Amino acid sequence: MQYHIGQIVEGKITGIQAYGAFVIIDENTKGLVHISEISDGYVKDVSNFVSINDTVRFKIIDFDEKTHQARLSLKAVQPNRFRKERKYQKMGTIPVMKIGFQSIRDKMDQWIEEAKEENV
Repeated sequence: MQYHIGQIVEGKITGIQAYGAFVIIDENTKGLVHISEISDGYVKDVSNFVSINDTVRFKIIDFDEKTHQARLSLKAVQPNRFRKERKYQKMGTIPVMKIGFQSIRDKMDQWIEEAKEENV
């Protein structure tokens, strides 16, 4: 079968290492899911997310036609599966500025005169 980048495929996990999981897509095509493509969150142990003999859907993010090897992504297919819910705080209103450019304008003439006196 011909595969291309962006295609969603199903594969079987054949091995797990600290850096990712090995996958067989068909009898001629193998792939690797790097640890960075398992989840959006921190992955300490790949085996917490997949197990050997699991059949999982992946997205092909790179494919070498000569070697029939694919770089795969689990998080691209299931982006919310392992993502932690982010909680956003509602921002309050912006406070009214009591000090601003007005104070600079008030002092500018004085500073110019002081600078002229220092240069004399």
